[in-house]
Amino acid sequence: MAVPGPYHYIIVETFRPVSTAGLHGPVHVRPAPNQRFPQDLMVECSKELVDTARYPVGTKFRLKAKLTDRGGGGEYVFSSYKWPYDVVSEDEFARLHPSKARAT
Repeated sequence: MAVPGPYHYIIVETFRPVSTAGLHGPVHVRPAPNQRFPQDLMVECSKELVDTARYPVGTKFRLKAKLTDRGGGGEYVFSSYKWPYDVVSEDEFARLHPSKARAT
């Protein structure tokens, strides 16, 4: 069930969680630092983003998403797999969020 509220453009990143218990696959998507949603939420989106043959783990993307929840399963961020996304370079992310960018 969707939590009331609009969709927003946010930056997300791929990562390898410490534990994959209850998760599908080794690579997942979460909001990047300093975004509208906390980093401990998972992002449901196109599986293309976690395809390591296309994008290395740690790649950042800009996509349209909103907060939602599963009946009794907790909140997560949702973006339709049909919607476009853009790759965000580390330089662009650093310009947008200078205090949160990773050192390269």
